[in-house]
Amino acid sequence: MGAVVKYYVRIGDRTVEVELDGSRVTVAGEAREAHLAMVPGTPLYHLLLAGESWTVAAEALDGVGRWALGVAGERVEVEVRSEQARQIEALAPNRPGPPGQRTVKAPMPGLVVRVEVAPGQRVEGGAGLVVVEAMKMENELRAPQGGVVATVHVAVGQAVEKGTPLVTLASPEASG
Repeated sequence: MGAVVKYYVRIGDRTVEVELDGSRVTVAGEAREAHLAMVPGTPLYHLLLAGESWTVAAEALDGVGRWALGVAGERVEVEVRSEQARQIEALAPNRPGPPGQRTVKAPMPGLVVRVEVAPGQRVEGGAGLVVVEAMKMENELRAPQGGVVATVHVAVGQAVEKGTPLVTLASPEASG
């Protein structure tokens, strides 16, 4: 079985705890069966949630884990943080863009086909981080320097625009 992954989703001033375990999703303690599929060539996702079908438009916004979602004619901005990212942020000094952090961004629009690292993983300079497919070519984006993966901002199957943050690396010194 896959590991349970916990996210904290902020919608306005409300934060909801979401747990993913395969196709089971628990939202604020309520378990539901869910399936999410990308609609190729579009920013749309098809969501099957507890037997109901939804089409969701997802647009990445500036900032880590920030999205604009369009559902049933309404646009909602959300911020998503994984439990690991929240723990790292709680331990990290609370300052924007600490020195020693570098964010690798998408050099072109494309589709994330592989994520080769996980938060907390140490990488050497030049190590592969994320593979983005653009115009039928796979582009492996590499670490500009050695460090520790602080945050993975994207998931396999996600469409990204040029400049979308992919992975943030912290310098090894910054990770006590």
